[in-house]
Amino acid sequence: MDLLGSPMLLLFICLSCLIFLAAWRKKDKHKNLPPGPTPLPLIGNLLQLKTKNIMEPLQKMCEKYGPVFTIYFGSERMVILHSYDTLKKVLVEHGDEFINRGSFPIIDKFTKERGIFMNSGEGWVQLYRFSLTTLRNLGMGKKSIEERILEEVKHLEKELQARNGQPFNPAFFLSSATCNVISHILFGVRFDYQDEELLQMLHWLSYTYWFQSSPVGKFYNLFHRIMDYLPGPHQTYFKNLSNVQDWIAQKVKDHERTLDPNNPRDFIDYFLLKMEQERNDPKTVFTKENLIVAIFDIFFAGTETTSTTLRYMFMVLTEHPAVAAKVHEEIERVIGHERPPAMKDCPEMPYTEAVLHEVQRYLDLAPLGFIHSARRDFEIEGFTIPQGTPIFPMLSCALHDPKYFKNPHQFDPENFLDERGAFKKNSADMPFSAGKRSCLGEGLARMQRFLYLTSILQNFQLKHPPGVTKIDLTPEGLSLTQHLGLDAALHVHYSHPKDGIGNVNGPLLTVQGLRF
Repeated sequence: MDLLGSPMLLLFICLSCLIFLAAWRKKDKHKNLPPGPTPLPLIGNLLQLKTKNIMEPLQKMCEKYGPVFTIYFGSERMVILHSYDTLKKVLVEHGDEFINRGSFPIIDKFTKERGIFMNSGEGWVQLYRFSLTTLRNLGMGKKSIEERILEEVKHLEKELQARNGQPFNPAFFLSSATCNVISHILFGVRFDYQDEELLQMLHWLSYTYWFQSSPVGKFYNLFHRIMDYLPGPHQTYFKNLSNVQDWIAQKVKDHERTLDPNNPRDFIDYFLLKMEQERNDPKTVFTKENLIVAIFDIFFAGTETTSTTLRYMFMVLTEHPAVAAKVHEEIERVIGHERPPAMKDCPEMPYTEAVLHEVQRYLDLAPLGFIHSARRDFEIEGFTIPQGTPIFPMLSCALHDPKYFKNPHQFDPENFLDERGAFKKNSADMPFSAGKRSCLGEGLARMQRFLYLTSILQNFQLKHPPGVTKIDLTPEGLSLTQHLGLDAALHVHYSHPKDGIGNVNGPLLTVQGLRF
């Protein structure tokens, strides 16, 4: 085995060095590249990037090389953008120059440049515009979706009350609730929380979310050509993606059989009608393959990121009872107990809105943003980003920029309040990115967070369970998204409207030993 393995290892090293040298020659053609640390053959700057928290070494590189610098992930050259001012210049002021996506093997293998998230060029423009218009037609940002979310809130609150003070993990229920909202938009259905189909889907999505942010996932992006032939968790990841694709394809087939052109029910129906309109156009992007990937893009983003933020929000409020008390007070004053919350309440609740924005900023869910690429050579900060170069806009640096946040590294709702206590927008607040490739579902996500927070705190209080005095709120700092590898614990006290918010004699719900 060793005799066979050694020549293969030698061949691997030689090929990798050739790839590196080719990339290095390409670098020589661009003498005005942004500065950066010297890469090593094969691994690039991998040794300088910590596995647990990639943001720390990137921050140190920024301090040394400036807000625009070059690093190598393996043989792949990438440019990192640091500071809010730099991100604004690239994503907003010159967004058209960086509207394309770069290569991201862990996702590319599944999407094959289809759908919305990883697509580029005119195809992406058409799919994005259609999807945004369709989501709005289906009620995104309107009263109909608000009512749908509030209906799901009732199911969630029923599950919380049913725990009756016993320890339980709320992660599944929050994922189920957010999944049902997006399922209603995409498929026109709602799943019972114990539905086997829902349980299977959430398992696949959860594994996908974890793997994309894991060290193994990062390693796959570096050496995907070789890892494709090796066993490991990446094979499970791609198997799960294939299962999700098959599941969505079956939903599409079901819709084809029951489609009523005069009464489109959901996103799939609208897309199928668009496909029919353009069936004679050989260049159309409205194909079944694009439909399946687009549904996955929206479904994945609309479920896991929102539920993760909700979990973190309740954990933060448990750790900051004074903040939670102010939210309770605002709910009591503006909404009361005679009716459910509504989006019309949001402008009258500046402190609650500030808390929601601060939780999102503090969580820093996508610290590196997501990959873009330069459509042509671009001059910035006296340097040249060559055409086709992948860039990562570090959203984390904007969310922690001391020029725009007075307490950038602490949880402090005052970051979004003015001296009169009114809600204050902040241009550096870009957790959903910025520019033309900002998150498609930002409006829906913000609506859900407001309605879930106010609805639950209208009836519940959050407290540490007996024996627990502190929750570790530190996410595992990973490259693409923050993964909540948190051991958390909290009490949720149910308060019947007649008993008042502060009642502690009602049934208790305890969330212990969470492993998100």
